[in-house]
Amino acid sequence: MIAASTVRTASRPYPRVALPTLRGLLRTGPGVFGLGCIGLMCVVAVAAPGVAPYDPAQQEVRRLLEGPSAAHLLGTDDLGRDTLSRLIYGAQPALAVGMIATGLALLVGTALGLVAGYRRGLVDATLMRMMDGLLAVPTLVLALAITSALGPGLVNAMLAIGVTGIPGFARLVRGQTVATRTLEYVYAAYLSGASPARIVLRHILPNIVSAIIVQASLSMAMDILAEAGLSFLGLGVQPPAPTWGSMVTTARGFLQRDPWLMLAPGAALCLLVLGLNLLGDALRDALDPRLRGS
Repeated sequence: MIAASTVRTASRPYPRVALPTLRGLLRTGPGVFGLGCIGLMCVVAVAAPGVAPYDPAQQEVRRLLEGPSAAHLLGTDDLGRDTLSRLIYGAQPALAVGMIATGLALLVGTALGLVAGYRRGLVDATLMRMMDGLLAVPTLVLALAITSALGPGLVNAMLAIGVTGIPGFARLVRGQTVATRTLEYVYAAYLSGASPARIVLRHILPNIVSAIIVQASLSMAMDILAEAGLSFLGLGVQPPAPTWGSMVTTARGFLQRDPWLMLAPGAALCLLVLGLNLLGDALRDALDPRLRGS
């Protein structure tokens, strides 16, 4: 029999790790670098109207494909548009897709994973076979199919990319839930008469949230690359709105003549994805008690 003290303490079995996690991130070089990259991109995206030297859609027919100069620090594209301005504004759809598509996948995938892991049985088998079916289709192919059916555009791209991320979150949360539901404090909550919803939301979810956070940071990087791929293929954000994927598409036709057109959006994508991956690794180390040394 589980002691009454165990039942009483089961209401908050998890430690408060916010401050240790932040200190852990700030003590590691990769964590600081990742936070710096993401923070820089966020500031640039929010302050784009005041930071960009030109309107990203403004064309100058007498300045087609110019190299870097004092007037245009990163040169101009095939329509005479300032590359730096388009690069700055391109951070907005990249971050928007990363946050909204990942948020959609996180919410739906977490809900499905919690239900499957807690209920088990037929519910678990049905939901996981559905997730397996989605995982069997390559991510980009599935995103292309959804955007082709719904039509190109930023909102449809977010929806398509979000749907492709649901199975990853669902399987992760389901596995964590199955492992957590058999622990003593969860059983104590069950014996105390707590409802299934309270057990899941109050006792299971808080103890697996660290794994979800790490998965979200890594998923954002993949979603940003997926958006760039859709824009590259013409199914993402539509012209004249600037995106890094569409900038790469434009640069592809002038790669040998004007290679700087490819360098700017490629470097921006690499920097943001690298920052997210480093942040994910740092979060994993900071949230793991064994790696924190506690």
